[in-house]
Amino acid sequence: FADWNLTWHTENPDFTPCFQNTVLVWIPCIYLWVCFPVYFLYLRCHDRGYIQMSNLNKAKTALGLILWIVCWADLFYSFWERSQNIFQAPFFLVRPTVLGITMLLATFLIQYERIKGVQSSGVMTIFWLISLLCAVVVFRSKIINALNTDEVDAFRYATFCIYFILLLVQLILCCFPERPPLFSETVNDPNPCPEFSASFLSRITFWWITGLMVQGYRRPLEAKDLWSLNKEDKSEEIVPGLARNWAKEWAKTKRQPLNMLYSPKKQQKSSSSSGDVTEEAEALIIKPSQKSSEASLFKVLYKTFGPYFLMSFLFKAAHDLLMFAGPEILKLLINFVNNKAAPNWQGYFYTGLLFVCACLQTLILHQYFHICFVTGMRLKTAIVGVIYRKALVITNSARKTSTVGEIVNLMSVDAQRFMDLATYINMIWSAPLQVILALYLLWQNLGPSVLAGVAVMILLVPINAVMAMKTKTYQVAQMKSKDNRIKLMNEILNGIKVLKLYAWELAFREKVLEIRQKELKVLKKSAYLAAMATFTWVCAPFLVALSTFAVYVTIDKNNVLDAQKAFVSLALFNILRFPLNMLPMVISSIVEASVSLKRLRVFLSHEELDPDSIIRGPITDAEGCIVVKNATFSWSKNDPPSLNSINFTVPEGSLVAVVGQVGCGKSSLLSALLGEMDKKEGYVVVKGSVAYVPQQAWVQNATLEDNIIFGREMNESRYKRVIEACALLPDIEILPTGDKTEIGEKGVNLSGGQKQRVSLARAVYCNADVYLFDDPLSAVDAHVGKHIFEKVIGPKGILKNKTRVLVTHAINYLPQMDTILVMSDGEISEMGSYQELLKQDGAFAEFLRTYANAEQSVENSGNPSGKEGKPIENGALVNEAPGKLMHRQLSNSSTYSRDTGKTQHQSSTAELQKPLAEKNSWKLTEADTAKTGRVKATVYWDYMKAIGLFISFLSIFLFMCNHIASLASNYWLSLWTDDPVINGTQQYTNVRLGVYGALGISQGIAVFGYSMVVSIGGIFASRHLHLNLLHNVLRSPMSFFERTPSGNLVNRFSKEIDTIDSTIPPIIKMFMGSTFNVIGACIIILLATPIAAVIIPPLGLVYLFVQRFYVATSRQLKRLESVSRSPVYSHFNETLLGVSVIRAFEEQKRFIKQNDVKVDENQKAYYPSIVANRWLAVRLEYVGNCIVLFAALFAVIARNKLSAGLVGLSVSYSLQITAYLNWLVRMSSELETNIVAVERVKEYAEMEKEAEWSIEQTAPASTWPKEGKVEFRGYGLRYREDLDLVLKNINVTINGGEKIGIVGRTGAGKSSLTLGLFRINEAAEGEIIIDGINIAKIGLHDLRFKITIIPQDPILFSGSLRMNLDPFDQHSDEDIWRSLELAHLKNFVSSLPDKLNHECAEGGENLSVGQRQLVCLARALLRKSKILVLDEATAAVDLETDKLIQSTIKSQFEECTVLTIAHRLNTIMDYTRVLVLDRGEVVECGSPDHLLQEKGIFYSMAKDSGLV
Repeated sequence: FADWNLTWHTENPDFTPCFQNTVLVWIPCIYLWVCFPVYFLYLRCHDRGYIQMSNLNKAKTALGLILWIVCWADLFYSFWERSQNIFQAPFFLVRPTVLGITMLLATFLIQYERIKGVQSSGVMTIFWLISLLCAVVVFRSKIINALNTDEVDAFRYATFCIYFILLLVQLILCCFPERPPLFSETVNDPNPCPEFSASFLSRITFWWITGLMVQGYRRPLEAKDLWSLNKEDKSEEIVPGLARNWAKEWAKTKRQPLNMLYSPKKQQKSSSSSGDVTEEAEALIIKPSQKSSEASLFKVLYKTFGPYFLMSFLFKAAHDLLMFAGPEILKLLINFVNNKAAPNWQGYFYTGLLFVCACLQTLILHQYFHICFVTGMRLKTAIVGVIYRKALVITNSARKTSTVGEIVNLMSVDAQRFMDLATYINMIWSAPLQVILALYLLWQNLGPSVLAGVAVMILLVPINAVMAMKTKTYQVAQMKSKDNRIKLMNEILNGIKVLKLYAWELAFREKVLEIRQKELKVLKKSAYLAAMATFTWVCAPFLVALSTFAVYVTIDKNNVLDAQKAFVSLALFNILRFPLNMLPMVISSIVEASVSLKRLRVFLSHEELDPDSIIRGPITDAEGCIVVKNATFSWSKNDPPSLNSINFTVPEGSLVAVVGQVGCGKSSLLSALLGEMDKKEGYVVVKGSVAYVPQQAWVQNATLEDNIIFGREMNESRYKRVIEACALLPDIEILPTGDKTEIGEKGVNLSGGQKQRVSLARAVYCNADVYLFDDPLSAVDAHVGKHIFEKVIGPKGILKNKTRVLVTHAINYLPQMDTILVMSDGEISEMGSYQELLKQDGAFAEFLRTYANAEQSVENSGNPSGKEGKPIENGALVNEAPGKLMHRQLSNSSTYSRDTGKTQHQSSTAELQKPLAEKNSWKLTEADTAKTGRVKATVYWDYMKAIGLFISFLSIFLFMCNHIASLASNYWLSLWTDDPVINGTQQYTNVRLGVYGALGISQGIAVFGYSMVVSIGGIFASRHLHLNLLHNVLRSPMSFFERTPSGNLVNRFSKEIDTIDSTIPPIIKMFMGSTFNVIGACIIILLATPIAAVIIPPLGLVYLFVQRFYVATSRQLKRLESVSRSPVYSHFNETLLGVSVIRAFEEQKRFIKQNDVKVDENQKAYYPSIVANRWLAVRLEYVGNCIVLFAALFAVIARNKLSAGLVGLSVSYSLQITAYLNWLVRMSSELETNIVAVERVKEYAEMEKEAEWSIEQTAPASTWPKEGKVEFRGYGLRYREDLDLVLKNINVTINGGEKIGIVGRTGAGKSSLTLGLFRINEAAEGEIIIDGINIAKIGLHDLRFKITIIPQDPILFSGSLRMNLDPFDQHSDEDIWRSLELAHLKNFVSSLPDKLNHECAEGGENLSVGQRQLVCLARALLRKSKILVLDEATAAVDLETDKLIQSTIKSQFEECTVLTIAHRLNTIMDYTRVLVLDRGEVVECGSPDHLLQEKGIFYSMAKDSGLV
């Protein structure tokens, strides 16, 4: 059967005929028969449709049948021989029989696959490949036989040749895919995913994505280039599966009767803030069966995704086993090199085996990763979909338990965690398996001394764990500082104008840098930790090897360290290093995912609305359109009822008003009719479709038209009528692109009244049977309200034949109602028509009598103010406290004053400015993303300069030292293993060990050194870059801030700086590390086999080409993915806000579909990026495998010149190179994506700056200005180069101590004058001279410190009150208190607990506007400069504060020059002079009395104010 002399110990190996005709025939047959049942079942379940017969298929089938005939020809030949009495061995009968049957099975499978729509089959390809390989061996031996012997079995030779050729043809045919199945989606898909139509070889090597990669290399990819998702990755396929399984699981837990007793109570408790704890406690109190009654989400996920994921389990196991083939083959190779007598072909055989193993390992590993990533992607899709669907049916009370933000987080953060976990989860069993296998093989190699190495590894695990914990605490601290810094930056950017006017930039720069200092301190600590971590991670394998070898050599003199033992052990230690480092990561990842799992489970187990509580029937002529009998409702199962025993009937087509005081349950009544509340008892019928207008309008982020049509089909005439009736025409005219205007999130670019009208139009357009209006008239002005009532809701409106229920506060519409329901305390107290209620003379009538008169008089006067008359609560209001009434009025008027306060003119200018501003900001943000393509080398150079060139080169030097030491130590090891063995021992063992240890320690020192240097360098760089950025931004002129959206700037300060702080240094470390590793490996291979120099450069070129190719596509895919991610979240956010509207209109299906589409859009970009990663990895690992192949091959060729030690060294290095190459591409593309941050931070260094802050030479004397004389000489000013002059030709001399008022209509250039005085804008012509000094010649701070302004809008910064008054700490406490006293704030501040250290909130929110204005006055009093500019507050300063400010200025600034920009003329009537500006020129100038006599512009203004 087997003869080793024939097979192995010979120059010309061969198998015995017996072996050839049994084992080599059975291998493919056994494979096919084992696969058949599994594969058959799989095909039965996964039917892709039917493929038509094609020539390819016919050829395959025909060849299969011919193969069967050939096999059985042999069989019949054997029978014929028997009849001739030639008796051959029995296998001549068995072999063709078995083969023939197998070929029939193969032919059957070819047809069955066609029927089930398989386009290219892996099972069959592998079968033909194995058969061919087995046949090749037989073929070779048959040829050798034929050459060596004379007699030949001609018939069998002929059949075998035919068999062999047919197998080859079958294999080649198998590489071509079939055409797509009939009726498949791909036919009508514009851009189908090529994956399923690709052949098997193309799929395992990921060749099918190459088309996309080429496209991405030629030009940046766009969304339209992406393929559609595969059917089984789409939301509509995945989500229902998970939803079904979850529903089953949930139903199981609900069935248990015991659970029902306490479930509601528990539900509520767990929703409180201390959710987890109470839940636990609850679980302990109640009987043990509780545990089983929790629906297990894990089980459900496993059920849904388990089967597909199981495949990954098999792949991973196969890969882990193959991983250990490398070291074992290495062992054989070293033995081969040592054994000079071994025949040459064995070396080539080992080399081939090594290469094949490596390639298989690559293919299997990446199939495994592909499955994991796709599972992760499906998991995310499913979880997002399930959360979305749940959010649409969850009760209001349950929704209150978690904020919108939290629910969106479930979708973003938690779903992402599952996605990340899917790739790791197999490590839980695979890591221990790898460790055990490695230890077993090491034990065989080195015996018990392995334990020393293991001990070192185990010791390092807790050290790593401790470091990870510490890092986490540092991270939290750093985040805290970062948040504070960003908050402060936000304020600085919002209040930048005030900072510039007061020249306070430096003070605030110091504040930011102080926080930054704290942050960098923490960063430094974590940098030291990171250095320690790198040190342990790089030195661990070395320490392990050192301790093991040391123990091994010193235990026993006869323990010889030869090449085989040393290098095989090293290879195994390298394998060990990965699982040990991964385990802590995996465990923390699992812990995070389990937390997420729990949060998801709690959310998915919330109560759902009962769809049957309200009977929604079609319209029949029963008692009425809405019938409510004895109904009691509450907001959730365990709340007390909010509506008690409600009885009423609304006949079809009537108009019903619901009135009552605040909080009496009017809105609740509508919610109850919509089925949003929990019905305790009673009977409710609503007939026909329902439309609902909520109190707070809900507007989607879509065009105005989409908002109104809301998923119905478009009907032009109806649409026009609706818009007209809802008074939307004027608004549409104002909007930039009419009703196609995109409306921002939450309707930001609409006023409150417009939103309300859009919401109303949506309801009217949908043409329902029942209309529920929740006070839609409160948010609009009176005349618009009247219009809407007449045209829409009232008896003559569009809806006059529908059933309408209107909750309202407006009394004047009540007489036109059919019925009025008066509610109080959740019950209907009275009901009837207007006349009946008056006749009943109840509370309602009383109330009407009191208020109707007041209403009437307002109506008659023609309502000049344009606001509604007092919006009054009706119902039993008479006995309500007046305070409450006042409150309600306020809340109402404040909602609608926004609508009226803007006159047509103003709002239109605002609208006109908006597109301009939008264009501008759009241009800027455009510039943000436009930086595609390669990163310029200058950016890296900039970063090196930021680190400091000395440190940069030091770190590179240390990197080199480390790698040289590492190479030297391994080279030394190879020399050691080549020491001759004398009497079973080696000489010099101690010297060898000592030097090895010393080299290792120096390597460790170098690692620690470069880790520290890079980390510290990184901190230097981030300090330097942040300082520059801050300085440059503060030095930018005002125009820059008006142009740049503050979001962009804040982004630079948060995201980019964060990247520079904490992402770039570790990436640089890993990048350098892997670069040097690869170079080192190449050097070692070249040392051992110099001939490899021929092969390494071409491989290097291939490598570079692949890498460049990949980075272009991957960068763009990453961008597309993040761009398409935000719509998912914002759509979800919107849905949560408008969920009751969506339910009322019964639009859930459409919204679910929208969400699915958005998720799929996102995954469409994510899927190619996963595959691109796999594509890259397979290509690179093949480059690596080629290096392994050549290293081994050249070693075998040169075996007589080489020592075993060098062979071991070069092959063990080349085995690692694949991992390094992979890592290197990862890191270089990471580095490229992240270094962009440096570029974006540097961008602002090149921006235009303001003038210098202070100039030594021209600095005026410290006492300047002495008298405060201001002269404007031919002064002109423009805002931007390309705009006209806003001020022209101004010649005015203001003497010291004069009080000047500046007046003029809006836009006359009053504020521009002050901007010029402070040089916020530099002069376009002419000059301003203060006390003989031209202000354009001195530093900005020198100027701005000497003039004081009290700005229009009082801006305070968060910080102490003292800091707001005196940020530079120049004044004593007495001074500050005195200024506060003069500003009338002393009493207020003394009453505060912290006095001067009272913390002001952001923007001074915790002080009233008047108080803020007074704080600004106190600032001015504290500075006490000769020139004071007063930009009079148009804002809400009450008259009292105004009087205080005026009197203080009169008394305190008596000898100062005061310029007041006046809006209210009465304040400046006693000033010395008044300047009247018009269109940027001075038209009148003189004392107020003089100007009044001239009867010019000033006179007409005074007349308007009623002063004349």
